[in-house]
Amino acid sequence: MKRLEKEKKELLFAGTVFPAHPLCLDANRQLDEDGQRLLTNYYIASGAGGIAVGVHSTQFEIRLPEFDLLEDVLRITAEVVEEAQLDRPFIKIAGLVGPTDQAIREAQLAVSYGYDMGLLSMGGLHELTEDEILDRTAQVAKIIPVFGFYLQPSVGGRIFSYDFWSKFVNIPNVEAIKCASFNRYQTLDVVRAIANSDRSDDIALYTGNDDNIIADLISVNKFTVNGEEKVVQFRGGLLGHWAVWTSKAVELMKLVKDYKLNPTVEKWTYLQELNGQTTDANAALFDVAHDFHGCIPGIHEVLHRQGLMKGIWCLNPNEVLSEGQAEELTRIQHDYPGLNDDDFVSDFLKSQLVNHP
Repeated sequence: MKRLEKEKKELLFAGTVFPAHPLCLDANRQLDEDGQRLLTNYYIASGAGGIAVGVHSTQFEIRLPEFDLLEDVLRITAEVVEEAQLDRPFIKIAGLVGPTDQAIREAQLAVSYGYDMGLLSMGGLHELTEDEILDRTAQVAKIIPVFGFYLQPSVGGRIFSYDFWSKFVNIPNVEAIKCASFNRYQTLDVVRAIANSDRSDDIALYTGNDDNIIADLISVNKFTVNGEEKVVQFRGGLLGHWAVWTSKAVELMKLVKDYKLNPTVEKWTYLQELNGQTTDANAALFDVAHDFHGCIPGIHEVLHRQGLMKGIWCLNPNEVLSEGQAEELTRIQHDYPGLNDDDFVSDFLKSQLVNHP
């Protein structure tokens, strides 16, 4: 059983930024390895505490036999992180999907490339009972530390009961949960399950609620457990939204931590303003107007405009920007210039030309 190293566990619980790594393709929809490496280096340079790869933003189609790219993207990210020779902890997270046998194989593959955790999706398992999914989780956790994943139904997830989460958090080697239910009631089920667990201090709660990022990060969830008050807070975020403007996400985490240490009305007001702007930006990025159809191309479009991707191609040729989505992204760029990190990216790309002419 692989366990999370002490320094990395401390980083996980201190709270950090995990971007969900997109997939770089060329115009022929073939893997652009140089582009993939560039993007990984951007996330490292931005100050992210780790990377999640092989996840929804990396396109689940990478696992189809006609593409067979899962091992490639895991390998490339692992190599880039190794080459960076970082003097700080950096957590490599591999997306794990599918029925139990597949999830186990993917966990073993992730461990072979030195990944620290597995983001275990519960999407697409509608034929399994909650108990069967709990057993699947326990089997994967025997191989790699598990980062649970509550995925919203609109992109293939399902709704789970409070009883499910109360059992899920008690599985040994479950170290974190990403809550991406996009629903306050379902989010509170996870938070309350953690609060009522004997392992409450061993589970790091991360937001994946891209519609409510900052509100999650500054929320205080208090429960009475066995006559005592128990507080559970979101530590950080693992987000497709943070695949873009990542250096700004790192700045945001610093603001959130500063606010928690020394709260003031001014800081709270500023974070509330940022929350509304960020949610508005996410609506354009994730194409909420068209039921998230353009969520991955939306991420690609921003990275392409910045020069971090050569195009917005997806493995599925039907996965494109929705009508009006590009215009919405332009509006966001104009209305909220403080959200983007165009200047940082420009400097980063110049540094890459100097270091890799």
